[in-house]
Amino acid sequence: MAPDTITKAIMNAANFAKLVALAAIWGGSFLFMRLSVPTLGPAVTIEGRLLSAALFLALVALALKKPLGLRQNWKHYLILGFFNSGLPFLLFAYAAQTLSASMLSVLNATAALWGALITAVWTRQRLAPRTLFGLALGIIGVALLVGFDHVASRAGAGLAIAAGLGASFCYGIASLYARLAPAVDPFANTHGSMWGSALVVLPALLFATPHGAPDGGVIGAVLALGILCSGIAYLLYFKLIADVGAASALAVTFLTPLFGILWGCLFLHEVLGWYTLPGALLVIGGTALTTGFTPRFLARARAT
Repeated sequence: MAPDTITKAIMNAANFAKLVALAAIWGGSFLFMRLSVPTLGPAVTIEGRLLSAALFLALVALALKKPLGLRQNWKHYLILGFFNSGLPFLLFAYAAQTLSASMLSVLNATAALWGALITAVWTRQRLAPRTLFGLALGIIGVALLVGFDHVASRAGAGLAIAAGLGASFCYGIASLYARLAPAVDPFANTHGSMWGSALVVLPALLFATPHGAPDGGVIGAVLALGILCSGIAYLLYFKLIADVGAASALAVTFLTPLFGILWGCLFLHEVLGWYTLPGALLVIGGTALTTGFTPRFLARARAT
């Protein structure tokens, strides 16, 4: 095998490993929320997550000498932080009081469906048949999960499901806003929006009602949410985009729910019903169709 071929194979394997690691980390965020929210409540959990992420990224920015550009971009950071972190994190944390990590991770995967719908409405463009079919599959998948999962029969589950879908809707708004907003360095975007979201979530602490004193496990879960699932994960995500492009990095959207389900089963002993995987696959397939995602090997096959 030629040296350049070996190098390419190593790079592809390394990028694939990064993709799987990122999906595992983001899938774990729902596990960590389920571990911390029952004790701290949604507001304290998320403020802790955002502050620890912001402080971690500040240290990275200092080490890498990455400017924040706060004077010219502070409004942008507040808006992006509100829709991309602050509000959706709060809504998911609220939903985590009732819903399983598995269901939360699948609801999170509908963000791309919302993004396509919001973009079509904003640009007043007619949705393509493929996109409409993808949206229909996603809706059927969510309905299958919600309709048969015993978690949906818990008190307050309806409001929790609405909160989870609302969080994903916020991600759809954030993705459209990020495309329309002035270009900002990706690292600065992440760093600045974490401070912005920590600021916008701060008033929610006035209504916080923690249910007990946190032990080491709860504190560790909050730090994992901030440093691992927000700080390190975003650094890994932007590295992937730089290495393989935004379209290929989008594959993490489809892998994250699978890890969310896996971690929920392994560590929280959540029940894997007959409807769980079919529902998740319908949502993932609908997302792939809606976003126009095509794996590279399929694109090459079509070209030949």
